[in-house]
Amino acid sequence: MEIEAVPVEQLMTTDLVTVTPDEGVETAASTILEKEAGSLVALDDDGQLSGILTCTDLTELVSNGAVPADATVGDYMTEDVTTTEPDESIQDAAVKMITRQIQHLPVVDGDDEVVGMLSTTDLTAHLTYMDSSGTE
Repeated sequence: MEIEAVPVEQLMTTDLVTVTPDEGVETAASTILEKEAGSLVALDDDGQLSGILTCTDLTELVSNGAVPADATVGDYMTEDVTTTEPDESIQDAAVKMITRQIQHLPVVDGDDEVVGMLSTTDLTAHLTYMDSSGTE
């Protein structure tokens, strides 16, 4: 199968780890560790995408000094989130990720509901498998 023909929905993760923007940063960091997630999807009260907080965001936050005890996800999440759709090709999604220098791309459906997450790890795993014999 050619890479251009592979839709995002075939590679995306659907077991999302979500938080609300008012979740504490310390709790969010613990959730990332506990769930072994690369990012947290922040949803508003209506379940709509409000932002994204990644391991990179948390690393920058910690490296810049002390985090206030009352810091929330909403204080540090990316609000202008680049997204993709389930039927978009992984090639087009990869171009978005490269040009915007991001590693996590939330997947939203026609109703703007978050239905998955595509990461650079997903793309790398797919490309590695495509280039292999398909055996271990």
